[in-house]
Amino acid sequence: MSKLILIRHGESLWNKLNLFTGWVDVPLSERGIEEALKAGELLRGWKIDVVFTSELVRAIQTAMLVMSKNTSGVPKIEHENGKMKDWGIVYGEYGKNYVPVYKSWHLNERYYGKLQGFNKDEAKKIYGEDKVLLWRRSYDIAPPGGESLKDTAERTIPYFKEKILPELEKGKNVLVSAHGNSLRSIVMHIEKLTKEQVLKLNIPTGVPLVYEYSKGKLERIGYLYEWGYDESLHIE
Repeated sequence: MSKLILIRHGESLWNKLNLFTGWVDVPLSERGIEEALKAGELLRGWKIDVVFTSELVRAIQTAMLVMSKNTSGVPKIEHENGKMKDWGIVYGEYGKNYVPVYKSWHLNERYYGKLQGFNKDEAKKIYGEDKVLLWRRSYDIAPPGGESLKDTAERTIPYFKEKILPELEKGKNVLVSAHGNSLRSIVMHIEKLTKEQVLKLNIPTGVPLVYEYSKGKLERIGYLYEWGYDESLHIE
């Protein structure tokens, strides 16, 4: 029996400013750092065998801060091709106690195209409140030059099936540090949510969402807090 731990990165500087972020590589805010460290404390005694993150710094920071509190081993980013792969080989004594970390653009946040960098209220003034609401709250309608949630799911779910699920099948505990929309699409797949349900799904920043994998099935345990588990899925 293995565990899947999903965590949305801690608050970023642009979350704090209410800006559309998407693929803009924005770091965590002070609050976001605190959220990640708090999650790390909650997961301190958990065995984590492998970590997956997006290629965006806020997700990588969150994963590393969580692992800084964990006792499983030193996190090491694995480069999967080229010279960086050769140079990244862990030698001798240094290779006995580390946790592999895999980065992939497939786990990146939804790409918001021309909305990226806009304050959400300013975007409503430029494009119209109804239009912005439609882009944010529809499943298959994308903003100008960007992705819909459906587009995001078409890269996250295959990656989940091909890269993450096999690690769970091997009995490994897996931490995935990613983003609101990339995780929503993965949760949609796991929970078999409808298009309408996934649009109402709210994943909080910096809170581990834990699943248990056994006999080919993932079952939700819930969001992990200092007081225990919140078993609800936060569909508003």
